[in-house]
Amino acid sequence: MVHNITLIPGDGIGPEVTDAAVKVLEASGADIEFERVKAGEAAIKEYGTPLPDEVLQSIKKNKVALKGPVTTPIGYGFRSVNVSIRQALNLYANVRPAESFEGVKSRYENVNLVIIRENTEGLYSGIERLKDQNTAESIRIITRKASERIVRFSFEYAIREGRKKVTAVHKANILKVSCGLFLESARNIAKNYSQIKFEDCLVDNMAMQLVKNPELYDVIVTTNLFGDILSDLCAGLVGGLGMVPSANIGDDIAVFEPVHGSAPKYAGLNKVNPTAMILSSVLMLKHIGEKDVAMKIRSALRQVLREGKTVTYDLGGKASTTEMANEIIKKIEES
Repeated sequence: MVHNITLIPGDGIGPEVTDAAVKVLEASGADIEFERVKAGEAAIKEYGTPLPDEVLQSIKKNKVALKGPVTTPIGYGFRSVNVSIRQALNLYANVRPAESFEGVKSRYENVNLVIIRENTEGLYSGIERLKDQNTAESIRIITRKASERIVRFSFEYAIREGRKKVTAVHKANILKVSCGLFLESARNIAKNYSQIKFEDCLVDNMAMQLVKNPELYDVIVTTNLFGDILSDLCAGLVGGLGMVPSANIGDDIAVFEPVHGSAPKYAGLNKVNPTAMILSSVLMLKHIGEKDVAMKIRSALRQVLREGKTVTYDLGGKASTTEMANEIIKKIEES
């Protein structure tokens, strides 16, 4: 069966890490046909918008997309393309695994957890205004429907992936109404999943506990802003953003992407670690039912990381993006 998938190379280093991932996918034998479309700064010159309608139409048609990082201006310019795609396609669940890899230098060796973040509301709802020249206001939207949906997704994910515990993260001691609603929803949904251990934790305490004892956590579910922050913290536990993939999943559409930025200063240098993009493609393969191929790629990547000979500068090596991808392909072909 041929899988038709939308491919968004992205900006900055996006095309380089995307090309590396596509070459690895081709070498793995995955039966995929890519439909390439442009988004972000790469699309503005041609379409006059960072998110052309054809991008959303392609994803709606194919149901699955693999996306490189897209530049988001800070404090000015166009709104985040990532957030716009998630909201336009109702990709309500952001899934961010963080796992230790042998051969990757980090402060921990036994991290294996997943942050599941509500993706469509919270402080990222985009409802902001200047009340006057000196006062800015942002509105945080939390609904029972979205809260129950993301918590239910987390429990179903835990069952599917053989996980044992779900931790709901909130700030209900201070944000008594909005976080109170999220926590109430989490507790109600947890009653339907007695086979999975459930607990809740204040977000500030969770930040500390993840640094002290990350091995104690399994699946963490939280609201949009908290999930954004904690998932980057977890990336830091396992070697950085270059090691962490993500999935944005809705009822019938999913977009897979690395969590790092577009790093425009490194664009064209062929030196950036392609691991996060390759691991995102592994998540994609699992999603479309190609689990054997996914495990083949993952195993080859783990071997390259463990050997540490043909890896990029951030991993202590001297290999280019292309050379590291080629080494992964070599391991695939040898398997």
